Amino acid sequence: MRYTALFSILLFSGLVGCNKNKYKTVPSLTYKSVNTKVLNRNETLQFTLSFTDAEGDLTDSLTVIKEVRVCPAGINGSFVQPYKLPEFPTGKNQQGEIVVSYNYNDVNPKCVSRNDTAVFKFVLKDKAQNKSDTAVSEPIVIIN
Repeated sequence: MRYTALFSILLFSGLVGCNKNKYKTVPSLTYKSVNTKVLNRNETLQFTLSFTDAEGDLTDSLTVIKEVRVCPAGINGSFVQPYKLPEFPTGKNQQGEIVVSYNYNDVNPKCVSRNDTAVFKFVLKDKAQNKSDTAVSEPIVIIN
């Protein structure tokens, strides 16, 4: 009986001690969804991302990369640009969602007389310059 109780206490302590914290020093960024996979004129493209950060020291440093398959005649429809995040309360063990929105004119097709097929990539950076893994969207067709 005494060994059973001791074993139970050790097992419980081991399980509690091995509980992994989902919050890490390096921010975590995960792609969740997009509102449309075909973007037409006068529409808005909205990506939903989720994040976690142990220190809660995220700033407005979200980088968005639009990669377009090769256009004819070497036209490049890709871009790398910062995306300004709204201000939000900070604190330890922070988690939440980020919605990234672009109007059609912000991401319009650059290929002449054809649609763009683009993949969007997102990287989050905190004040300590720690970068998240790259979150990647599925292909989005931007109608010309």
